Formats: sequence, structure tokens, C-alpha cells
Amino acid sequence: MRPPFEPASDRDIAVVSAQLGRPARDVVGIPARCVCGNPTVVATSPRLADGTPFPTFYYLTHPAATAAMSQLEATQVMAEFNERLATDETVATAYAKAHIEFIADRETVGTVPELDGVSAGGMPTRVKCLHALAGHSLAVGPGINPIGDWALERSSWKPSVCACLDYGV
Repeated sequence: MRPPFEPASDRDIAVVSAQLGRPARDVVGIPARCVCGNPTVVATSPRLADGTPFPTFYYLTHPAATAAMSQLEATQVMAEFNERLATDETVATAYAKAHIEFIADRETVGTVPELDGVSAGGMPTRVKCLHALAGHSLAVGPGINPIGDWALERSSWKPSVCACLDYGV
């Protein structure tokens, strides 16, 4: 399990709010940062303050990264990734393990009965949301989530190059 991760500072929350264009909700830490230091991925409480279950523990916030994942999804690459998942046992095994580790990471913060067995991004049997899968890969590092790793490799955004805006904070 990777948590605990770096807690979010007041500045981090302000930057994430600017990145999202709305107030950040229930951020419990910053598991991945841009090379300039701004948050790229937040860890979000599995139960929001209003009581809503929130399965996407690792949440991609960096605008350039989220735009790149949206562009990649528009190319229909998820069909290719789903085909590879369905036909490559090594990928399927690694993806299933990533699903289990994702849940274990989230449960270090809290257990929500409504989320029992639920991770994010379609894990463990399909590819549904590259934003969630890339966020997971950025948070835990390469070699854990093969689909998230592929999405990052294929995207126009590169984590080694700062593409941050001036968030005014």
C-alpha cells in the first residue's frame, strides 16, 4: 500500500480548486505532483462530506493531463485497450492486481460499504475512464496499472514537462 502520502496544504487546495474551476472536495492528500510542484493527482476521501460515496480515490486534476486523456478517449483507444485486456492474460492479471491495490489504498483512508469491491476506471474487467486510470498510474508509479501506464505513454501530455497555468495562488 502506498498511502500515507503528502497531506494537502492550503495552497494545494487553492491550486486544485483553480484547476477544477470549482472548490476542491474532501482532498486527503497529494499523491502526484507536476515537476513544478503543483498537484497533478489528489487523493479524495471515499465518502464525501455530504455522505456521497466517492470511488475515485486517485483523482486527476491537472488541466493539461485531463485534456490529454479526453483527447485520447476521443480517438477510440479504449476499444483497443479493452481488446488487449480481453486477450492478454498477463495484462488482465496485472490489471486485476491494480484493482485490488487501488481498493487497499483507498481503505487506508476509510471503508465505505457501498464501494465494496469497486475501484475506478472500469477495473478489473474493462477500460472505462482513462482519467481515473492515468491518475492511478501517476499516484502509484509505473508498472502497477498497465492500462493507466499505456494511457500516459500514448497521451500528448508528459508528466516530465510542466504545462501548468498561473493559478494565481
